[in-house]
Formats: sequence, structure tokens, C-alpha cells
Amino acid sequence: MMWKFVLPVLAAVFAVGFASFVGGYQNIDVNDAGARKALDAAVIQHNRGSNDMYLSRVAEVTKVQRQVVSGLKYIITVRMGKTPCRKNAAQELCEIHEDPESARPYQCTFTVWSRPWLNESTVEKEEC
Repeated sequence: MMWKFVLPVLAAVFAVGFASFVGGYQNIDVNDAGARKALDAAVIQHNRGSNDMYLSRVAEVTKVQRQVVSGLKYIITVRMGKTPCRKNAAQELCEIHEDPESARPYQCTFTVWSRPWLNESTVEKEEC
């Protein structure tokens, strides 16, 4: 008779305890290869969509989270900065301005859905 009470309680404890792991976001290493590809796609789209004449680059990756869905969903928080390279110029390697006033640092959070088997990344959300 006691098992009728204990079994549901144990099931509830395990469900609550594992809820953060199954289907939830997990913090991952900022150097994860999949996260880097997702971030590259997000920065390209960010630069294309901005009205700024100059390109922005990632100064620092502050947080990366991943969720397993039908693919992988990444939430990546970064600090961005402006470069001296114009958008329409030939792509060259540009560093962020050293002067903070010229770099105008700002924070962005990108949500990217990646399906690596299709070689596809979609930026779902961008908050800067």
C-alpha cells in the first residue's frame, strides 16, 4: 500500500530534478564549434541588417547556451564593437577600434537555430 504513495512522489521528484536537463537550455563552452558557426551566421546577418556604414565584430563572447530541438538552438550573448572597415569595401580583416568612443561597444543576444546536417543556420532573434 505504501508504494502507491512513494512511487508517484519519486516520479515527481525525478521529473522536477531532470527538467532542467531534458529539453532545456544548457550552458556550453564559448569555443564550441557549432556555437562558433551559429555566431558567425548571426554576425553576418547583424551587419547586413544594420544601418551603420561600418562593420561590427565580436569583442567578447559572454555566454553561450544550447538547446536540443529538431536541430540545435543557441542563445549567444556577446559584446560587439565597431571597426574602421566599411561594409561595402572588400572584406579585409578588421580589428575593433582601440578607442572606446570609436568602438562604441554594445551587447547583443542572438538566438540561432542550427541544423548541421542541412548546413543551415537561421537567426531567429537578435536583441542589441
